Amino acid sequence: MQTILGANGQIGTELARELHDSYTTDIRLVSRHPRKLHDTDELLSADLMNAVETDTAVAGSDIVYLTVGLPPDSALWAEQLPTMMKNTIDACEKHGAKLVFFDNTYMYPMTSAPQTEGTPFSPNGSKGRTRAAMTTMLLEAMERGRVEAVICRAPEFYGPGKTQSFTNSLVFDAVAEGKKARVPLSADTRRSLIWTPDASRAMALIGNTASAYGQTWHLPVDKERITYKDLVRLAAQRWEREVSYAVVSKIVFAVGRLFSKNVRELWELLPRYAVDNIFVTDKFTDAFPDFRVTTYAEGVAAIHRERARS
Repeated sequence: MQTILGANGQIGTELARELHDSYTTDIRLVSRHPRKLHDTDELLSADLMNAVETDTAVAGSDIVYLTVGLPPDSALWAEQLPTMMKNTIDACEKHGAKLVFFDNTYMYPMTSAPQTEGTPFSPNGSKGRTRAAMTTMLLEAMERGRVEAVICRAPEFYGPGKTQSFTNSLVFDAVAEGKKARVPLSADTRRSLIWTPDASRAMALIGNTASAYGQTWHLPVDKERITYKDLVRLAAQRWEREVSYAVVSKIVFAVGRLFSKNVRELWELLPRYAVDNIFVTDKFTDAFPDFRVTTYAEGVAAIHRERARS
């Protein structure tokens, strides 16, 4: 049995499809309101803030994937995510289940230095501190031998379906609606973005590779270091029209956060848009050389096709 905690999100949904197609049909989908993707899926409703419900969700599992996502709300993250991690670790330890944790880069320094699996944590803001606390809790449990686990870390998303990311909302949603794209701080800094189906495929592969456990892995991204100017150019090619963009300055964000909760939540992440963001994935590429990564051109084309159908 392979169990996905947080199965309704984009990562969890695509992970379930990949597990079903490539590894096993013995899958349990866990969330507050889980939905079947395949006839063989087992559904279980659970609140991961509740230790008993989390224990029930994990019982009988060989591998557990923690992919739970919350809205970008700093207070909510600080209140709930560490408790969810603790409950999951306790349940996996009790039932002898392996744990695969889907992590992000919020705790990394927001500098132009290339990010590797060994980059030390230096969180900037509440969400970064929460993510650092979660990951550190798991690393300590792994070191003490409480749980056999692996950490799969991803940079900012872009992708199809319900993918939630600033790039999707500021660029692709705007272009699809015929509006001007908006770019945070600079159109010329180099970005590392992960295509969400690639993230889920890679996590399934790592979770089903025994030798991958006990480590942190950066999930694969296109080796091209793309800029927002490049993304707008690719969008213009696919939508076959001129696409303009506006660079949103820090001053505009500073004013906007006085009136918008969404802008306030973006504020602590803003420094990473002012500099190159280079996410190094050589470890994964060397270990899994046959894994095919979606190029940015292919990703933008897929988003266009999806929006054209809707």
